[in-house]
Order: sequence, then structure tokens, then C-alpha cells
Amino acid sequence: MKMLHTAAILGLALVSPASAETIAEAMAKAYANNPDLNAARAGLRAVDESVTIAKSGYRPQVSAVASGTQTRFDSELQRRPRDFHQGSAGLTITQQIFDGFQTLNEVRASESTVLSNRESLKANEISILLSAAEAYANIVRDQQVVGIRRQNLAFLKEQLKAANARLTVGEGTRTDVSQAEAELASAKALLATAVSQLKQSEAVYVQIVGGAPRDIKAASPAKIGMPRTLDQAVAAGLRDNPQIIAAEYAVDAAGYRVKQAEGTMLPGVTIQGSVSRNTGDSVNNGGIDSTSGSITARLQVPIYQGGAEYGQVRQAKERAGQQRIVVDSVRLDVEKTVVSAHAQLDAARASITANKEQIRAANQALAGVIEERKVGQRTTLDVLDAQQSVLIARESLAASQRNAVVASYSLLASMGALTVRGQNLNVAEYRPEEHYEAVKNKWFGLSPVEGR
Repeated sequence: MKMLHTAAILGLALVSPASAETIAEAMAKAYANNPDLNAARAGLRAVDESVTIAKSGYRPQVSAVASGTQTRFDSELQRRPRDFHQGSAGLTITQQIFDGFQTLNEVRASESTVLSNRESLKANEISILLSAAEAYANIVRDQQVVGIRRQNLAFLKEQLKAANARLTVGEGTRTDVSQAEAELASAKALLATAVSQLKQSEAVYVQIVGGAPRDIKAASPAKIGMPRTLDQAVAAGLRDNPQIIAAEYAVDAAGYRVKQAEGTMLPGVTIQGSVSRNTGDSVNNGGIDSTSGSITARLQVPIYQGGAEYGQVRQAKERAGQQRIVVDSVRLDVEKTVVSAHAQLDAARASITANKEQIRAANQALAGVIEERKVGQRTTLDVLDAQQSVLIARESLAASQRNAVVASYSLLASMGALTVRGQNLNVAEYRPEEHYEAVKNKWFGLSPVEGR
């Protein structure tokens, strides 16, 4: 029993270092460093430009043209050929006055698309934070399993020594030694598997968080923002989950696309102004210089465009209807995810309680079997079986604790509460609206606005 107590202390030292990286720090690092998240932010910045592109329909279009001609004139009446020069330059400005509200609805659709993609980015951020929490919890579990299996290996080595000692003094059998040797070999294989699994979990952690795990310590289930009841969780999810909000903005965008398609059947009014300057030589050696300007108003009334306009309207309406159905589907999916995460959290908590009781009973049983073996009432195989029960119970507890952590953060994610602000993470929050405000009314410029 003294040996078991010493091994337990060593195991705790393996998995509980003094300086530790918390699960909140891991999520903060993932929020700042994850390349997939940074790529999604760049994608949203590209979507922001669609509003600027749509607003170009409100603005004038300006074009300039210049031309020059040199002509050589040769005739029998002239002693030598003569060259004639002609040139022209002009400036044209075209302004759309009315286009059946197509530009207006294009701008509104683009704005709704930006808002939808902004919510999709938020959902992406939540997904990355959840992945970071899960990767952290996996490492904690795997470190605990490695420690448990190392303790088990030390225990079995002592059992093998004891079996050999009893065989030497004639109190044991060769079978006892063989059974201890077999169990020890199995324990070595289990430890190698656990170490391999830990390395794999660390690799996943690096991929998500962007850095190697540093002094990981045991994590507790989430506390900030946790709902008191399932009904509160479902209500929060249906209200705040960014996937639902993104789908609702997509419905708005689809509605504006319908109006835009209907605008193709309305009249359009365009005003165009131009000015030009012409210069050149005449045959009579005189100069030809002139300046002209004009303003043209054009009214275009579409009568029939081969039926394409009607098909486009019907197509836009079908897509709007499709998007409304998508909203219902997303709501059902969110509700299912919330209920599932809540159930998994309850199950994990119950498993933790049961596993702790199982460990207590298994340790008592192991101690009793060891004492009974001393007086010849139990065999080495009985001790090995009892130790196996302890091993299974301790590893089950590690798995249940991991499941409770992951389920709690999954519940927050499904509610839309697993955010930098919601969890008070120590990292600068990315604000997509800053880039949008910088570019939405931009008239000129080729360089993207800086931002990650």
C-alpha cells in the first residue's frame, strides 16, 4: 500500500506541473494564430468590397479618348508630297439617373451579404475556440492516461519481483511468474499506445492553437455563461447562435435579389455629357480647330427581352424561398446540438461521480486481495485482475472528465456564447466592422486596407 501511495504521488507530479497553461490561454492563442481563422477574416474583407462595387452604380463613369492622324498627300501638280495632321481629344461623363432600383437593391443585398458573412465568421471563430478547448482537454486526458499506465507498469514490476521471490522460497509457482510477466508485457504495450496517442493529440493542438502545448494542467468544465436549465440553453441558442443569424441575413439578401431582378423590367434614364477638341490642317494650308460639347438624355423602356427577365425573377423568388427553408433547418440543427451537448454534459457529470466511486471500491478491493494473497487465500492472478479493475476505473475517470470539459464548451458553442467577449479571453478581439467602414464608401485606391 505504501508503494501504491508513492506511485500515486509520482503520477500527480507528472500531470500537474507548477507553471501551467490554461484552457483559456489556449483558446486565446488559437483565436490570434489559427491560419484557417485568419483566412476566413480575409475572405470577409473581400466580401466587404462587394458593397463598394454595388455602389458604383450610383456614381458617374468618366472616360477620355484621344486620337491623331497623319496623312501624306501627293499629286502631279505638286512638287513634293505634303503631310496633313489631324487630332482629337474628348471627355465623356455618363450618369445613371434611374435604373429601376436595381442599384439600390444590389447595394442592400450586398450589405445583407456582408452581415451574413460576418455572422458566419463569428461561427467560424466559435468553432476554432471549441476545437482548441477540445484539443486541450484531449492532451489533459492523454497525459493522465500516460501517468496512470506508468504507475501500473511500476506496480506490475513489483508484482513480478514478488512472484519470483515467492517462487524462490517455494511459496509460489512458475505459473504466477508467467502471469505477472504476461501482464507486464501487456502494460508496456498499453503505455506505448498511450504515449503515441498523447503525441498525436499534441500535434492536433499545434495545428489549431499555433504553438506547442506548454505545461498543460487539468481543466475544469466551463463556468462563464453556462445556462441553469436546458430551456435557457435552447432559448439562448435560437436567439444568439450566429449560424441562425447568418441564415436570416441571407434571406434578406435573397429578397433584395428578387427586387433587383424585377427592376430589369422598369424604365432606365441615363444622362451623358461630352466635350471634344479637334485640330488639324486643311488642303488650303489653313488650320481646322474646333471645340464641341453635348448633353444627351436617354430613356430606355424595356418591352420584351426574350423572356429572360421573367425567368430571372422566378429564379430569384425560388432562391429566396429556398433560403427561408434553410433558416428553419438551421434552427432545428442548433436546437438538436444544444440538447445533445446538454445531455452529454449531464452524462459526463454522472460518469465522473460513478467513476470516483468505482476507483474507491477498486482500490479497496485491490488492497484486500493483496492481504488475502499473503495468507494464501488469493493468487497472483487475483491481484492482477484487481489491479486491472483499478486501471480501467482510473482511465474511465480521465475520459469522463475530458468529456465533461468538451461537452460544457460544446454547449456554450451551440448557444453562441463561446466568444472572446463571452469568455473574457485575454486577446484583442477582431472587429470586422472597422474594415467595412473603411471601404464601404471608398471611391479610389488599389491597395487593400490593412488588417488581419
